[in-house]
Amino acid sequence: MEREELQQVGFEGLGIVPGLLKRIAALGFKHPTPIQFKAIPIATSGEDVVGIAQTGSGKTLAFSIPMLQMVSKSDKKGLILLPTRELAVQVEETLRKVAGNSGLRTAIVIGGANIRPQIKQLRANPHIIVATPGRLIDHISQKNISLSRIGMLVLDEADRMLDMGFEPQLKQVLESVPDDRQTMLFSATMPDTITTIANKYMKKPLRIEVARPGTTADKIDQEVFIVPKDEKMDLLGRLLKEYHGKVLIFSRTKHGAGKITKALNKEGYKADEIHSNRSQNQRQKALKGFTAGRHRILVATDIASRGIDVDDIELVLNFDLPEQIEDYVHRIGRTARAGKSGKAISFAAPDQKNDIAQIQKLINVILPIKAPNGKQLESIKASIGGGRSSSRSRQRPGGRGRSGGGRGGNGRSKRRY
Repeated sequence: MEREELQQVGFEGLGIVPGLLKRIAALGFKHPTPIQFKAIPIATSGEDVVGIAQTGSGKTLAFSIPMLQMVSKSDKKGLILLPTRELAVQVEETLRKVAGNSGLRTAIVIGGANIRPQIKQLRANPHIIVATPGRLIDHISQKNISLSRIGMLVLDEADRMLDMGFEPQLKQVLESVPDDRQTMLFSATMPDTITTIANKYMKKPLRIEVARPGTTADKIDQEVFIVPKDEKMDLLGRLLKEYHGKVLIFSRTKHGAGKITKALNKEGYKADEIHSNRSQNQRQKALKGFTAGRHRILVATDIASRGIDVDDIELVLNFDLPEQIEDYVHRIGRTARAGKSGKAISFAAPDQKNDIAQIQKLINVILPIKAPNGKQLESIKASIGGGRSSSRSRQRPGGRGRSGGGRGGNGRSKRRY
């Protein structure tokens, strides 16, 4: 079902119990997103799910509702694994909001934070544990936690966890949880490693796909400026006068992020930074300040490309192109979330034509390429080339890669591994 059709559909009929339906409505959720519409009925029926969906598609609610429903009617526990601390904090907050005053107990187990409060939360017998892989393994090795009663395991942003080198930790967790648990795995891309994990550790999972791997959100208007390194700050200043909403800027390095933030604050902008050199408290403070509007600019490294779930980001600006080309999709996915529109601008050096070509190949979109004065650079564009898609960044050939078919006309995919 297309998003427009879902505007006529509510959460009723997806297998959600009345109490949770009432809470969802109270939070202002009226219509499910495509991933919610497809995943929730399968998950609430107890089947394993592999969901392929871009960032900003509503995955958190898609797995939170089935997990809350499972722990409310059984003595089983839930475990959610995520790649970054920021994402873990936001998922735990969503769980609490949806659970309301139900008495839900959670434990948030993340690196970079004091381990003692985490031990206290774990000893309180939580219904759901939200964790990053490294810190979870620390608690397992210290015998602070047992996974013997896990009834549902969620692996969110699985491809990102693998990119970050967490494959050994993921396998250790998968081999530690009970064989009869239910598993939900979500990923924006589908590398062979994830297919192998699904085949080995999941029970005939149903695969649902709301966008082909590498697809960017429908309403992101993208463009690239070819700009020498020493002219980037000047161009950034001009763009910040054009865009007046929330702006997320990505730098390739921690040092670069700090330098950009310092320069922006010196010019009178309200900006903060988020990267691995900052403490967990500093990162959370920066993210909360950005969310609340206390500063309208957040400068980040790729550690935050999937850890920021902030409404109404008007512009994502790649001050540097990402080191891993796949991160381009995750970066710009911070805007145009949940059906809204947004802008993504990337700065590229004159010698980065190959990087632009790789991005275009990944997303199957020919990007408008401009000079700092805004003029189209047709010569560079012609030398890059780039596939079959329209010169307008919002259009793609052959539709959007959504899966069709399904049971009962609800669009759920029946393809299994």
